[in-house]
Amino acid sequence: MKHKIAFITGVTGQDGSYLAEFLLNKNYIVHGIRRINSNNNLNNLKKILNSKKRNRFKLHYGDITDSTNLHKILSKVRPQEVYNLAAQSHVHVSFQIPEYTHNVNAFGCLKLLEAIKNLKINCKFYQASTSELFGNNGNKFQSEKTPFTPISPYSISKLYAFNLVNYYKHQGMFACNGILFNHESPRRGDSFVTQKIINAALRIKNKSNETLKLGNLYAKRDWGYAKEYVIYMWKMLQLKKPENLVIANGKTYSVKEFVNKVFLKLDMPIKWQGKGIKEIGINKLNNKILVKIDPYYFRKIELNNLYGDASKAKKLIEFNPKVSLDQLIDIMIEKKDIDI
Repeated sequence: MKHKIAFITGVTGQDGSYLAEFLLNKNYIVHGIRRINSNNNLNNLKKILNSKKRNRFKLHYGDITDSTNLHKILSKVRPQEVYNLAAQSHVHVSFQIPEYTHNVNAFGCLKLLEAIKNLKINCKFYQASTSELFGNNGNKFQSEKTPFTPISPYSISKLYAFNLVNYYKHQGMFACNGILFNHESPRRGDSFVTQKIINAALRIKNKSNETLKLGNLYAKRDWGYAKEYVIYMWKMLQLKKPENLVIANGKTYSVKEFVNKVFLKLDMPIKWQGKGIKEIGINKLNNKILVKIDPYYFRKIELNNLYGDASKAKKLIEFNPKVSLDQLIDIMIEKKDIDI
């Protein structure tokens, strides 16, 4: 049987590792790049590296910002599908390192697309885009028709990449953007708010005396399960023509609601007192302070409400997410993925 070949940037991350597993189960040969400084960051790939499928999984040293290296790898691999998941993806950090954020997210995408074009590789290209593009545009729901109003260096860099993909599509390349809303899992980085909340709650449950410090409790997000969402990245590349698609659960919750759900599941129900930066979350059972507000964690410009309309994806790729937020929290608390 002839294997399809896929190339994934960001393969050591949450989405990249799930996608690699999914494609290997589809009998692909999967190539990925990792930076030299990710030598000790292969935890997300343990399942693959310890499996019989390892012989169809190839890791290359490289960096999305190094065009020479990209050309060298792609000229050998010549994949049929390319998934660009590499990114500086932390919004808060992007305000501190805007140049690096753009070098990776914007110009990295350009270098990858140029390598594909110059090497005349006949492949389909998926770009990991983001709901952060929508910013505070005032729309109740965000769909493919909603105007983009990015408000962070991260989202601005992603808009550059989004427009690049559209440009190369108009030049004849099969290239598309997956506009994924927030998606989480046990593999989510510790600095992201969902993982931060869950890990702190677990430590407090295990007798830690710490207090969870958060920024904007009232920011609303549309959360899904990363292992489920990567399936639809693949489905987008199976279409006959490229389409930009929103991938979202269509349900929105505030950070505060997320906190309440996590602590309640760990038998620490919260009551809230105070307002603004003096608001605190207290354990109803023993009056211990569990949550405080720290101004450090507020963004310079706050993004208030993300609420996805995935109607187009439901029609074109049969998008039908099955994992609810409560189930997702259970998965993250237990640190164990479920089959999809």
